[in-house]
Amino acid sequence: MTTDAAGTVRVALIGSGRMGAYHGETLSRRVPGARLVAVADPAPGAAERLAGALGADRAYTDPVQVWADPDVDAVVIAAPARFHADLVVAAAGAGKGVFCEKPMAMTLLEADRAIEAARAAGVVLQVGFNRRFAADWTAARALLDAGRLGTPRLLRSVTRDPGGFDPSRVAPDTIFRETLIHDFDTLRFLNPGAEAVEVFATADALVEPGWRDRGLLDTAVVVVRFDNGARAVAEACFEASYGYDVRGEVLGSGGMVTMGDGRRTGMVWSGPEGRAVETVRGDQELFPDAYTAELAAFVGAVRSGTPALVTGADARAALAIALAAAGSVRIGRPVRLDEVPA
Repeated sequence: MTTDAAGTVRVALIGSGRMGAYHGETLSRRVPGARLVAVADPAPGAAERLAGALGADRAYTDPVQVWADPDVDAVVIAAPARFHADLVVAAAGAGKGVFCEKPMAMTLLEADRAIEAARAAGVVLQVGFNRRFAADWTAARALLDAGRLGTPRLLRSVTRDPGGFDPSRVAPDTIFRETLIHDFDTLRFLNPGAEAVEVFATADALVEPGWRDRGLLDTAVVVVRFDNGARAVAEACFEASYGYDVRGEVLGSGGMVTMGDGRRTGMVWSGPEGRAVETVRGDQELFPDAYTAELAAFVGAVRSGTPALVTGADARAALAIALAAAGSVRIGRPVRLDEVPA
């Protein structure tokens, strides 16, 4: 992979929305060895505004302009999810290293196409499962790798958003493919070497029940059976009145580890009403270090030509669980992973 004369990885951002803007700021200000050189977004003026704010050299309205830019070594894809697979394929075909926000694809065929494009081009492909880079989760994995937890038996992963979503913009399986997909990857990360074999899911519209007849699912519980016998539960809800809540737990034959408590700080206020803590209100507030660490790892992989820490295969495996969960809700029974259509 080429870099500039100083060995800096020159990165273009595809998509300047909420997550794209955050990744752009991280690249330009918090990741040594990276330089944000371009922003691409089709919305009128969007790329120019973000590029100007972050000091990027160029603003494009079409990612095709990025593929043709010889001063771009790698791309960070933060466009809407339905475009991810095609963008990965195009970026890889242009010889650019690729960091793609989750989900990498919407179908298994798309995922396979993206993985093969990166393999054929010999470029790095990393997917944005940021929890793997959060301190609590990496410490838990270290305990597992050291054998201190023994054999995993029960696992749990929780995602509760702070609310404020627009139900008209939520597809029926969004809760599985774009929210719980983080949890499915987390469960694989915390059960190393094991793969899911069966999924049973139940879901409903409990936050916005008026949208139930239009297919909205905003609250879900998923039970996953792994090939090593472990059972896992993943749950999500699009509204938690107290803030953004992400937690995990592993019970093994040698002990238990828990991750995440949603506190803004370690401060506890004691007053006439009792004790209280401040909770975080969003993902960027809860995981700033993890978002930085994942992009730093990507830049390091591009510079060294080594494989990414979170691969396209990881993204495909999490997507397969998500698709099985969506299918389970539709038919009302468990779904084996080998039943999931490509």
